[in-house]
Order: sequence, then structure tokens, then C-alpha cells
Amino acid sequence: MKEGEKVEIRLLVKQAKKGDKEALLRLVMAEKDEYYKLAYIYLKNEDDAMDAMQDMIIKLYENISKLRKEESFYSWSKTILVNECKGKLRIRKKVVFLDNMEEEAIEETYDKSEDKIVLEKYLCKLNEKHKEIIKLRYLLDLDYDTISEILEIPLGTVKSRLSIGMEKLRKIIGGDIDG
Repeated sequence: MKEGEKVEIRLLVKQAKKGDKEALLRLVMAEKDEYYKLAYIYLKNEDDAMDAMQDMIIKLYENISKLRKEESFYSWSKTILVNECKGKLRIRKKVVFLDNMEEEAIEETYDKSEDKIVLEKYLCKLNEKHKEIIKLRYLLDLDYDTISEILEIPLGTVKSRLSIGMEKLRKIIGGDIDG
């Protein structure tokens, strides 16, 4: 991110903290595709992803005054979105696996690549904490620090869960996966 963008983000966050709804909307719209992809990874449903985003915006508006560091807006907002998604999943009281997604939805959401197709096929065999880390890292291409901030877990835990999850995938597949 360029320095000019960082300054603009801090300025918009300060305006949003003062109640400027337009500033908050501009912040959200600048990353709307990233928010949608993140919500869709969890919820596997277009309408539910949009609902989670709307709920996130409401929470952002209600709580933006609590944000201490303006430059942390995007990681903070993505954490709120993940929590909204998890709440919706709890309400559903069921787990939706990637195997249940229609092939079209998979193609629209992710770039086509052999690694991702293999990953999607075997992810459902992992437990939730390993599956979640792998999705965020390889399907959304988030870095370790961002994952740590979004899930509110230590960086070492992110790396450990990713390593363990990838090792379990290797055993499930019976071969090597580049990580």
C-alpha cells in the first residue's frame, strides 16, 4: 500500500469516527471485493455473504469510535466480518463443505489452478481450525500477519495450524503438496 493511500485511509477513518457515514462507506467500498470473497469462503452462499457484509457495516458504524489505530481499519473490519460469518454458521447449525458447492460458484470465486482444485477436494476431511487457516492462506492469498489479525490468534499459532493442516492434507492425499 502506498503512503498516499495510508494517509487517505487514516483521514477517512477519522471522519468516520466523527459520524461521517459517507467516509465509512468509501472505506468499505474500496475493499468490497475482498470482503465478499472472505464472507463467501465461510458461508458458500451469495445472499448470506452479502448479509454478513451488511451486518459488518452496521457493527463498524456502531463501534468505529473504539478503533484505536486508524491504519488497522481493514484488519479490524475483516475480523468483524469473520465473526459475523461464524455467527451465521452457528445459527445454521450445520457445516457447509466445499464439496457441496456448485462447480460454477467455485470457478467464480477462486482462480482456476490445480493446487486449489486439489485443496478443495480434500479440505472437508480436516478439522475446522486447520481448514480455516488453509482457506484464508491459499484461497484468499492472505499473509500470516493478516490471518493472525483477522482470527485474533498469535502468529505462531497461524503457522503451526497451517503446517499441521498441510501435513494432514499430505497424508490424506498420500503425496506431496507444495506449501
